[in-house]
Amino acid sequence: MFYRVASEIGATRIALGHHRDDILKNLFLNLFYGGKLKAMPPKLVSDDGRHIVIRPLVYCKEKDLAACAEVEGFPIIPCNLCGSQKNMLRQVVKEMMQQWDKKFPGRLETMFTALRNVQPSHLVDNVLHDFQGLKVGDKPVVDSDTVFDQVSFELRSEEIERIE
Repeated sequence: MFYRVASEIGATRIALGHHRDDILKNLFLNLFYGGKLKAMPPKLVSDDGRHIVIRPLVYCKEKDLAACAEVEGFPIIPCNLCGSQKNMLRQVVKEMMQQWDKKFPGRLETMFTALRNVQPSHLVDNVLHDFQGLKVGDKPVVDSDTVFDQVSFELRSEEIERIE
């Protein structure tokens, strides 16, 4: 529908209102139910090459947008196009994310950061990385990390308390 209307009015750009939480929901839906490590990019070319789709709110949290809308008196218009109806998988994933946000503050921010910090050589996709062609003496992959990341994966004390 968006593409048809854009073509009818001669538009080549289509702006959608997806926000950070939509991007993460899409990631989890693809991961849990589609078997793909895939989300939604902030900008892409349509399949037919005639339009550019942009998502200018991609770095905004849903709760921040809702708070801004309330302050400004903007109406919140529910969207029934994206599976926001009750008992849909998208709603289940949204509730999971809300629970994580309460129980582990900062987790969603870290996950969103991970979408911008991908290491293809450390995934298992033979199309992205030639694992079969690797040989001893090959140079390391550019922008790859060392054998073990220097990140601490230990739980903070407040996280341990929430789990118990």
